[in-house]
Amino acid sequence: MRIGLVRHYKVKHSFPKAGFLSPDELTAWFQAYDASDVEMVRTELKGIEWSRCYASNMDRAVKSAKHLYPGPIKVTERLREVAYPDFGHISKRRLHIVAWVLLVRLAWYFSPRVYPEGRAEVRKRAASVLDEIIAQGDGDVLIVSHAALMMELRKELLRRGYSGPRFGTATNGKLYVFEPRGG
Repeated sequence: MRIGLVRHYKVKHSFPKAGFLSPDELTAWFQAYDASDVEMVRTELKGIEWSRCYASNMDRAVKSAKHLYPGPIKVTERLREVAYPDFGHISKRRLHIVAWVLLVRLAWYFSPRVYPEGRAEVRKRAASVLDEIIAQGDGDVLIVSHAALMMELRKELLRRGYSGPRFGTATNGKLYVFEPRGG
């Protein structure tokens, strides 16, 4: 059983124009990002006949999955993006958007208390959805999700004996195929 991971298509929401943002302005930007539409493009599916498709229940992933896969799609909250961190209870300080981007990434590793869901919970969520998908065992499966969760799905697939490409932040709309080693 091959498993294909695709990050949703690119969101039509640009970075904030104001260089400096408060934590509340950053949260508002994240909320606007979540509500934005996506830019539909063609994804190379490598000639694979996908038997099933699973997608995050976030609009950008559902729209991307419907564009990619002609059949029924199993939509699940377990494939949602890792929730954005809340820095508002730590500080009201305004930081440059570049500093916020760095803090969001660093906080995941060094200050997980700012995230609503910890790394261990995200790992369990990724494992849980893969348990369900692999247990069904029929044909190749396409999963449409989000950048941070795809990193966890990749790690879990490797732990389960799959091989596949390396990626840091997955490219929007690109297919990453994982196959059982030796199969």
